[in-house]
Amino acid sequence: MSTKDAVAFLAGAIIVVSFIGTAKNRPATAVSPLANATGTRPGLAPIIADADKRAARGLIRRVRVRSMGPNVGYTRARYGKNWTDTAIGVPYARNGCRTRDDLLARDGRNVKYRRGSDCTVVSMDLNDPYTGRLIHWRVADAGRVQVDHVVPLNYGWRMGSTRWAKGKRLDFANDPLNLLPVYGDANEQKDASGPARWLPPRHAIRCAYVTRFAQVALKYDMPVTRADKRTMLAQCR
Repeated sequence: MSTKDAVAFLAGAIIVVSFIGTAKNRPATAVSPLANATGTRPGLAPIIADADKRAARGLIRRVRVRSMGPNVGYTRARYGKNWTDTAIGVPYARNGCRTRDDLLARDGRNVKYRRGSDCTVVSMDLNDPYTGRLIHWRVADAGRVQVDHVVPLNYGWRMGSTRWAKGKRLDFANDPLNLLPVYGDANEQKDASGPARWLPPRHAIRCAYVTRFAQVALKYDMPVTRADKRTMLAQCR
């Protein structure tokens, strides 16, 4: 490798590390899931262009289908401690901050941290992708913003994560690709539903939402129900 090529390579490496390693200094401008395969970029921007909708349908078609299994033996603890920093195979893992705080920092604007901490978020503004609300969030009203698992943990359990190694379940629960800070009421209405039973109230975001659902399913080789896949394809017409 020439000196010129080595310098170019190192510069590129620095950019990549900066991009993946921290959310704290990045502006929270929502991006399309099609441009965010790692989940390290903020939010969830609508998919509008016909070419992008075709790309989204192509992703969704690759997702396997199967019937939903029984809801036997599931507890949240099957995926590890809430917002643990002990996952290994996902961005932000083992960076010293709770996963929830990493996601608030990724998607929030005007983020402020607890005094003496560069991890614990105590206030921010959030443009909620699910409802379109602008939420001025403070830690005293913590539940007003919740971090949603796009593919719910209980859904994953019923679609095959019972057979995964514990480390894979830990990654799934803490993967920024599968996590979005959203308006708490919308998250509670969703519960453990797949797309056939729940979609974001904001219609403009639905294609982006099911595309992200497909990205997570493909990354973890997780099937969806036939009804969910049919609903997902219909959002990106």
